[in-house]
Amino acid sequence: MTLSTQDRYRTRTRDRLEPMARVEPTVWSGVDGPIDAETLVAHDTRGFSVFRDLLGPSEVRAFQDELLRLSTDDKLKADERTIVEPKSQEVRSIFEVHRISDLIAELVRDPRVIERARQILGSDVYVHQSRINYMPGFRGKGFYWHSDFETWHAEDGMPCPRAVSMSIALTDNFPFNGGLMVMPGSQRTFVPCVGETPDEHYKASLSMQEIGVPSEADIATLANACGIEQFTGPAGSALMFDSNVMHGSGSNITPFPRSNIFIVFNSVENELVEPFAAAKPRPSFIAARR
Repeated sequence: MTLSTQDRYRTRTRDRLEPMARVEPTVWSGVDGPIDAETLVAHDTRGFSVFRDLLGPSEVRAFQDELLRLSTDDKLKADERTIVEPKSQEVRSIFEVHRISDLIAELVRDPRVIERARQILGSDVYVHQSRINYMPGFRGKGFYWHSDFETWHAEDGMPCPRAVSMSIALTDNFPFNGGLMVMPGSQRTFVPCVGETPDEHYKASLSMQEIGVPSEADIATLANACGIEQFTGPAGSALMFDSNVMHGSGSNITPFPRSNIFIVFNSVENELVEPFAAAKPRPSFIAARR
């Protein structure tokens, strides 16, 4: 398939642009899979789906042990793929984790995971990004409202929002320990952001994003139109959400830590081109180019 490099989703401009309606569907046709028809319709409308008990208790324990092993590996902590909290120096995220951990590589290929992505995107897929996220108790920092697609479009050259993320909880997600908040239906609206992308922006944005976040007025308008829901559930549950869903998380000041495995699948028919609003692409460990 020949991709057009026309920029249908302008962002990172000097002056504010109005939010625009999305062109592409949320659920693409052409591939059967494990998601039932009713859930697919709801996903197309809301932009996300929750799958309870995707992983069983023994699997959860195995992945919890793996995350502990990875977070306490001093050599890995010094690797550029590892992001630490600016003040505490605790591990916040480890990227490209499916190439670091054999166990997580198996999870990426698991039919419970990849077949759902293929079904939603209507094509074969590849891993655009993988990471594990740690949010410790008492001092885990949240992430401000944003659309992942805005960043992937601006800084990675993703032509359109034909990508889907799966966040698999490895700890219980309560309403009070920094769980992910999403705006149902917000994937239908692309919200451009103001401000030029600095060189090597990823080095700062992975810890605290300031460029590529919508204005408070645009967030308020979208929230009033869509509402806000939160992903909660026991360890082993999974949230699958469209790349353009507006989402964010608050800080965790409770004693209950939160961690998850995060996998982004991109359609093979949505290959990355040159960034639309950055001088050069981000490293492949953040945005794989197949």
